[in-house]
Amino acid sequence: MSLDSVADDDARKRNRYPFDRHSTEYREKFLQTTQEMHEKCPVAWSDTYGGHWVAASSEAVFELARCPYVSNDHDVRNERRGYKGISIPTADRASGVRGGILEMDEPEHKFFRSILNPYLAPAAVKRWVPFIDKVIHACIDEKIETGHIDFVDELANVVPAVLTLAMLGIPVEKWTIYNEPVHAAVYTPPDSPDAPRVAELHRQLGIDLITNLFEIRENPRPGLINAVANASIDGGAPDDMELLGILSLVIGGGFDTTTALTAHSLEWLSENPDERERLSAHRDELLDGATEEFLRYFTPAAGDGRTIAEDFEATDGTDFREGDRLWLSWAMANRDTELFEDPNQVHLDRTGNRHFSFGLGIHRCIGSNVARTVFKRMLVAVLDRMPDYQCDPQGAVHYDSIGVIQGMRHLPATFTPGPRTHSSLADTLVEVQKMVDDENLAEPLALSRAQQKG
Repeated sequence: MSLDSVADDDARKRNRYPFDRHSTEYREKFLQTTQEMHEKCPVAWSDTYGGHWVAASSEAVFELARCPYVSNDHDVRNERRGYKGISIPTADRASGVRGGILEMDEPEHKFFRSILNPYLAPAAVKRWVPFIDKVIHACIDEKIETGHIDFVDELANVVPAVLTLAMLGIPVEKWTIYNEPVHAAVYTPPDSPDAPRVAELHRQLGIDLITNLFEIRENPRPGLINAVANASIDGGAPDDMELLGILSLVIGGGFDTTTALTAHSLEWLSENPDERERLSAHRDELLDGATEEFLRYFTPAAGDGRTIAEDFEATDGTDFREGDRLWLSWAMANRDTELFEDPNQVHLDRTGNRHFSFGLGIHRCIGSNVARTVFKRMLVAVLDRMPDYQCDPQGAVHYDSIGVIQGMRHLPATFTPGPRTHSSLADTLVEVQKMVDDENLAEPLALSRAQQKG
């Protein structure tokens, strides 16, 4: 590279910030980092992880997330342009598998999204509410007589996991095989002494998932696995690792994000009991808006990576070059005073909440309807059956890094004991599996209605 080229590159990267979303410092100083970037460099160059751009402001994130010159592609076989997908840096365990539709550009993205959409549309998700409620109340009944619960381990981890497996077409009794590796893969750093154990758990998960794929391909049963098992695009079948990536995205998105949102929200409501009482008393008016506000404030998935696919100049004057890496921070955009009044406070009655927590553009979260529904049902059940709960701040364990998911590992709480009202969790899992099978819950909605009429 010539001296002129170096000078040119330095000039276009003149707005610099030492941004490292995986660092403990970023977790501890999230608000300070966000405010500094909004004020000084809403789009900045960071030298971390080989160098990449960071978009922190709502205006920049909105523009770049919808920009036609920005790519999600993860070229795992280095057959096209060598782009690295949505993770910065690329996780070792994801280096050989694309992360589903989130790491696809058009037309692949549109094709596979169209296959998944009928299972995740609002009307389809609504059919799962009785199933969701049974699992929630079974989890609560496991602890209701004791006056003690860990909201993460014993509620918020369980419900999304059981539901996601049911929607996939995997027997719900297997939720424990999937639960720990999905969460631990997010919060366990690669240099942790526990990393080999977590990797082995993740390997076992992968084996079970692909075994289900093979079984369902040979003997179809309803669910998202069946939807993709025999997919054909451009006259050919995608390889099984591609399908494994799509299904893994459904699992990761279905498990950890909803757990994180629920835990943080329950913790905040414990710390603000007057607001908890107001939300409970006026839930018909407040619940929907409060859900969006918790999504904005706690932003479960902090952001996504992209690759610049063509040289262009953004509205703010940033000179992007093909191959540059870019981080879109949904979390920092959600705290922008240019878009949100008093953004660093939770307002349960906030209106016009155009938050970024499900992403933007064509890659907006396909599971947003599921996440909202499961969160609301869990929250309402806790407000009804544990109205005086108090979380233990000494026992709460937050993820060391918020670079992928802003989650929690533990959230113990105490409450006034109450009576059991539902079956045990073990019995409920048998009951809800029968619901799935008898009511064709895992079928796409149009097909399920046709079968019922037939």
